[in-house]
Amino acid sequence: MQISTNLLFERSSTQMNNVQNDLAKSQAQIAARKQVLNPSDAPDQAAAITRLKSVIARQDSYSATLDSVQTNLDNEDTILGNANDVLTRLKELAIQANSGTQSDTSRQAIAGEMKGLRNQLLSLANSQSTSGNFIFSGSRTRTQAFASQSDGSVVYQGDQSRTRVAVGEQLTINTNRPGTSAFVSVVRDNGSGATGVGFFQSIDDLVAGVWTKGVAAPDTAAIQRGITEMGSLQQGVVLARSESGSDSQVVQQQGTALDSTKLNLQTALSGIEDLDYASAITKMQQQMLSLQAAQDSFGKISQLSLFNYIK
Repeated sequence: MQISTNLLFERSSTQMNNVQNDLAKSQAQIAARKQVLNPSDAPDQAAAITRLKSVIARQDSYSATLDSVQTNLDNEDTILGNANDVLTRLKELAIQANSGTQSDTSRQAIAGEMKGLRNQLLSLANSQSTSGNFIFSGSRTRTQAFASQSDGSVVYQGDQSRTRVAVGEQLTINTNRPGTSAFVSVVRDNGSGATGVGFFQSIDDLVAGVWTKGVAAPDTAAIQRGITEMGSLQQGVVLARSESGSDSQVVQQQGTALDSTKLNLQTALSGIEDLDYASAITKMQQQMLSLQAAQDSFGKISQLSLFNYIK
């Protein structure tokens, strides 16, 4: 092979360009703190990074859903706890009103408090989430759960549907609760057979038994029946609260599992994607020394000619 001055220049220039490119890549990696800057640099590694990031993003989505479900469950627990307290007070007042020592005036006062508690229960049953959804309307979250009619009765306007959302690869959980599963109806024997009576109708009948305008004596049979029915109403609320608590435990356990999975995935991603900073700095310093040596060599070679070697 013939050696010429031009060949020496080309080889030196190519060597410096290669070292400069390697140095620039190392500097970019250090600036980004990443091993792979472009998919073409390491296709298999880039594909693994993309896949892990996709799985982590899905876990983040599950976590966000869990947070929303947990908020709903916390609201349910608070509401149902308050409803249980109100029902306890209603039952206490009914027992008090059933005493033969009560006057018409005192029974009227008791009935007045019971009506207030009944309205408080209606308000609780129509509670809304922070997003404005009615908690106990089933899937009809934009429809008020229980509505008062012109005759004073209350009707349920929601449905019985329960929506489930994914909170894991193989796990779904309820996001809503029908109002009738918490504010239950009771079965009443009307003399000719059993019939279902709504939650608020049962309370209204009890209040009417305690005191009705123009009626001098209390309806003791209605009061006694109402006291029994209060137990059934309270049991429905307690069972719904228990279900909510069980769902909350599932959410918490799944949250812990997701956190563990995300940590493992992020550790794996870090091993593939993140740069070993100390090694990268050492490598860059070596490349800088190589570049300096190449530049020095090129400077000396550029001053030579093949004629310098001819004697």
